[in-house]
Amino acid sequence: MPTLSVFLDVPLAQKLEGSLLKTYKQDDCPNKIFLAYRVCMTSEGQPWVSSVVPKIRLQISQDPSLNYEYMPMMGMKSFTEASLKLLFGKYNQVIVENRVGGVHTVGDNGAFQLGAQFLKIWHKDSRIVYIISSKKESHGLVFQDMGFTVCEYSLWDSKQLCMDPNVLLDVAEQAPHGCIFVIGNIGDCKLTQSQWARLIASMKSKQIFPFFDIPYQGLSTGNLEEDTGFLQYFVSQDFEFFCSQSLSKIFGIYDEGVGVLVVVALNNQLLLCALSQLMNLTQALWLNPPTRGARIITSILCNPALQGEWKQSLKELVENIMLIKEKVKEKLRLLGTPGSWDHITDQNGPQSYLGLNSQKVEYLVKKKHIYIPKNGRINFTCINAWNIDYITQSINEAVLSPEGSE
Repeated sequence: MPTLSVFLDVPLAQKLEGSLLKTYKQDDCPNKIFLAYRVCMTSEGQPWVSSVVPKIRLQISQDPSLNYEYMPMMGMKSFTEASLKLLFGKYNQVIVENRVGGVHTVGDNGAFQLGAQFLKIWHKDSRIVYIISSKKESHGLVFQDMGFTVCEYSLWDSKQLCMDPNVLLDVAEQAPHGCIFVIGNIGDCKLTQSQWARLIASMKSKQIFPFFDIPYQGLSTGNLEEDTGFLQYFVSQDFEFFCSQSLSKIFGIYDEGVGVLVVVALNNQLLLCALSQLMNLTQALWLNPPTRGARIITSILCNPALQGEWKQSLKELVENIMLIKEKVKEKLRLLGTPGSWDHITDQNGPQSYLGLNSQKVEYLVKKKHIYIPKNGRINFTCINAWNIDYITQSINEAVLSPEGSE
């Protein structure tokens, strides 16, 4: 009698990502270009790494004093402390009052897995999560797996070609009492003082719990403090919140993903209670967090000279991104490409929307072998002196071509 497999009724899952890259790799066109890498790229086509990181890697590998015992369940204390100071500033209100703490997590989604598990147990009044960001996030899958009802909203207005703060404001005013807001890229919305007041009032009156996503502090504007300045609005209004602080991208250690689940509470006693429960949850999720990436980051952040060198390398990367965007916009202007392309330089960060509809994107992929996601959000660090003319000329052709019209 044949043995029946327990996997007999398990279907092949639909691939969530990677199909564009797979198609690109199978393309034998010599001029093909891939503009959808998730990591920052150098002009040589290699992933960007902060100049200080290789030196620290070498030091760590040759340090005889290091042992490789298991970390505490909360992770590397020096790493979380340095990360919190980077996020808020050394003398921020929450740090001085000792009501902020963190848990050393695994990768980009580790903080969301840990935070969602905590909220499932201890935030029972609501099972509704609103995810508001500039793009579709993978966090939704994490919350769905935990049994939450997930509603997703995009801040990007594809018609007006800008980030629309009214999306966030409207959702806050319509959301039910006690729900959870997962918010990303809020700094890109450029809310006015009156809009901030309106948002804070809505969230406070409805006791909405914020869960912020900080995936690349410093890569948005080039200013570490400015990129997270919005957190002060919530701190000053005595909000309690979670924050996913991902640090791998801003150091260029993508394959050693580490982060922090940041917890802000009303006082130290509440903070300690929350952290104790989170510590228990880490046992089921990963027990012991990775240390190599955390050691690299801690070594840099705790050494003023190394931190200065890292900040300079980050600043140079952001300046290069801004320069690339300016060049793309100017070349499109010189080509006489219809429409305004100011939205390219109005957006912050390495990944921004080109403002092309799905037909124009398809034209670029099929006719010009330029691989762009369907939403038209590309990584501008993939554009360099060798391909910028071909890319801008191709965009111009896509805009003008009847095949690129809706």
